Amino acid sequence: MTIPSQRLLQDALLARATDPAFADKPVVVIEGQPYRYAELLDSTQRLAGALVTRGVARGDRVAIYMDNSWPCVVSIFAVLLAGGVFLLINPQTKSEKLGFILDDSGARLLLTDGHLAQEFVPLFGHGLSPAQLVSSGKLPDGHDIAAFDVVIHAAAPLAVPPATIPLDLAALIYTSGSTGTPKGVMQTHQSMVFARDSLIEYLRLAAHDNILCALPLAFDYGLYQLLMTVQLGATLVLERSFTYPAQVFARMAEFGVTVFPGVPTIFAMLLSAHRREPLHFPGVTRVTNTAAALADDAATRLREIFPHALIYKMYGLTECKRVSYLAPELAQSKPGSVGKAIPGTEVYLLSVDGQPTAPGETGTLYVRGPHVMRGYWNRPELSARMLKPGPLPGEMVLCTQDQFRMDAEGFLYFVGRSDDIIKTRGEKVSPVEVENAMHTIDGIREVAVVGIDDELLGQAIRAYVVLESGVALSGGQIRAQCIKRLENFMVPQQIVLCADLPRTATGKVSKKALLEQTA
Repeated sequence: MTIPSQRLLQDALLARATDPAFADKPVVVIEGQPYRYAELLDSTQRLAGALVTRGVARGDRVAIYMDNSWPCVVSIFAVLLAGGVFLLINPQTKSEKLGFILDDSGARLLLTDGHLAQEFVPLFGHGLSPAQLVSSGKLPDGHDIAAFDVVIHAAAPLAVPPATIPLDLAALIYTSGSTGTPKGVMQTHQSMVFARDSLIEYLRLAAHDNILCALPLAFDYGLYQLLMTVQLGATLVLERSFTYPAQVFARMAEFGVTVFPGVPTIFAMLLSAHRREPLHFPGVTRVTNTAAALADDAATRLREIFPHALIYKMYGLTECKRVSYLAPELAQSKPGSVGKAIPGTEVYLLSVDGQPTAPGETGTLYVRGPHVMRGYWNRPELSARMLKPGPLPGEMVLCTQDQFRMDAEGFLYFVGRSDDIIKTRGEKVSPVEVENAMHTIDGIREVAVVGIDDELLGQAIRAYVVLESGVALSGGQIRAQCIKRLENFMVPQQIVLCADLPRTATGKVSKKALLEQTA
């Protein structure tokens, strides 16, 4: 029997949904409702046909601004099948940032949810028109917007997909940058297929697995749970969030979850709930952590909850999806390590002068492999900072700008980040973006935002604020204004009012001094 090649991300869905062994199997369970592989393929082909009818051509960007939902899952694969490039936008994103991403990406269409109208309607007449939208749920009054369900049912399935090849872009994954504006990481079909398959290999996953995802699909850690599921022919139990743990626990038990991906915030909530009332999930065989370091003692306590699970510590960044993992069997012998390079890739450390470091010495981590991004969309200068010439002529490798040590056996130990990006709740937050938003609050003269270590969040966001003379604002009042301007995960947990901010010899605010004061 000839096994069809899977060079493109959507090929996995085409293969599974047309295989009698998988067609009627649930591909996702959303709010307790299972959806079959055959249903996903049918809806995907219909939406892809509608997208092409609306002018989406090979290489066009299509924005998906949705919650973790059935329309979101369908949209991802439909954009790919239509030959487009999908970009997932976190549904917490506010109007101004949404507008920036749509403009920066040159998105032809926006697939969205009606309950997000308060954020996308203000963009009408400012680079976005109702004709560019397809929306699920309740539509806002007074605008001629196509309804997602109507479009799907009325459209003819796409007959002939565009001639996409593996080197074409599959996704732009927007991530916060040190400049305060998001930047789109360019990932090809080839890079994402490779990363997906490498993750499946080292996690030792199989078609019988039921994978939980309570992470946003707009977060690449969440997205890859879906991509791995479809490639495996497994089932994804997709939750909107981990806001209501008891509901998630009930779904885990009902649908026999075997794989639990999380971030330190989720694990801290789990352990807190476990202290109040013991939790026990003997059916879970894999637990994975990324976004921020999982403390060794936390991993030990998680074994009380997941007694039969292999617990994986991992390190990665959006620019290459995943860098390294620590095999669970080595947790005791390699405490503090994030392991070795994922299968099919290579890592090495270089000193400031570009020389290989000796075992135990700190250096900058470089990553070599097919999973490395093509660069940042519309950001040649930033791309040049992260992509450097590799060992082969014409090859480019990823310079992570992060500091590591490597022991004599090749195991990596994270030392620190070279930039000041804050990782909180599994999200990357630019201090500049938070500062810019806070500067729009009347009465604030200066603000400096830093990340401080936090057991629950990974890092907590702390804002040092200097008020204008004669202004009386409390931390609570400032935080209330931040909530109106920023996504929830970007709102500072701590606001410190101070008379002045420490400065360097050149007059710049010294965040290093602020962090030293914190310590």
